[in-house]
Amino acid sequence: MTIIDTIQTRRTIKAFKPDAISENELNTWLEAASYAPNHRMNEPWELLFIGPETRAALNHKTDFGCAPLLIGVLSKPAASQMERDENVMAVSCYIQNFMLAAHEAGAGVFWSSLGASVRGREILGVPQEHDVIAVLAVGYPAEIPAAKQRTPIAGKITYLP
Repeated sequence: MTIIDTIQTRRTIKAFKPDAISENELNTWLEAASYAPNHRMNEPWELLFIGPETRAALNHKTDFGCAPLLIGVLSKPAASQMERDENVMAVSCYIQNFMLAAHEAGAGVFWSSLGASVRGREILGVPQEHDVIAVLAVGYPAEIPAAKQRTPIAGKITYLP
């Protein structure tokens, strides 16, 4: 699979098989994701592996599609608004890399913002100075949705003088 194929065939997965992800495979994806661009190589991502009690407290409407694994992804504190923005962008790139690595291996991911709510942050025990970027549901897809139509890129381009 080429990188373009990987990007274009990745889907948000909303229903998962109960099959566990091997720790070795998971660590491979997490390590690969760390090659995301990040300002001054500060690697601002921090990971929370969410257990059954915390998962139940989050009370997601679909229980995260019954994914066998949940990972909270945080962005570490920053000294300025610009650094905070850079960190959030880098963590988003980290997540995208992770999602692509998982997809290439036949797994799937659902990116939820539930952890960023006041209640979600409290349940996850996230310090105020951190940003919650995602709660990722990870597993093997029970079903893969069809691709949705994308806006042609030509409509998104502006040429500046």
